[in-house]
Amino acid sequence: MLRQTQHFIVEGKVTLGRLVEASRFPVESVFLAENRIEPLTQLLAKLDPAVPVYMAPQAVMDGITGFHIHRGVLALARRTGEQSVEDLAAALPAGPATLLALIGLSNHDNVGACFRNAAALGADAVVLDAESCDPLYRKSIRVSAGTALSLPFARSGDGTAMIAALEAANIEAWALSPTEGEPLHTLTPPERLAIVLGAEGPGLSPDLMATCRRVSIAMSPGIDSLNVATAGAIALSHVFAARRGRT
Repeated sequence: MLRQTQHFIVEGKVTLGRLVEASRFPVESVFLAENRIEPLTQLLAKLDPAVPVYMAPQAVMDGITGFHIHRGVLALARRTGEQSVEDLAAALPAGPATLLALIGLSNHDNVGACFRNAAALGADAVVLDAESCDPLYRKSIRVSAGTALSLPFARSGDGTAMIAALEAANIEAWALSPTEGEPLHTLTPPERLAIVLGAEGPGLSPDLMATCRRVSIAMSPGIDSLNVATAGAIALSHVFAARRGRT
């Protein structure tokens, strides 16, 4: 489902740091347990002076939020204007590009992990269909180690429209599949590439797979698949190493 609010919550020191220092999203307020003020003094000094910083004893903070916020760090941020997948793909500059494309991912941990992998392994952006989880959901942000706040992304439409947008931008799509694909380790990445991942269980539909280059990761006999974020990381690592080898 598409998001229903213009704001989102960030939790934890690492994610607050990325929100303040590396994101495109305006901070509207910060709420801290009183024992977190001193350790965060330098980071808080980087905030716009107009941003309010609220402080409370841990017990009061827990009562307000309804559960124990053991990190003692919350921030409220505002979403900025969102691109569609089509607009993001069309706006990419000429030359090399690596995208991670997520279709039907309904698990916030997996979406967050995919963002973290994409940021670490050289992806330029992440594109998601409308059925995938919101990358700005609190848990997705936390699992991403805050990279969902800094890595460009777009979320709209369905898988078919996404692949069409990639094709229109001269981006080749590699659809990861547990079976019947070309072995990943034998492939040389094209200059402009999107690694396409489907939800665990159903995966990508046969019709969608038919519009992409089908690629598989070699695995030991008796194991039928990898976690979706793990599979994406392996594919991104292969592409990252190949691109570095060209320079």
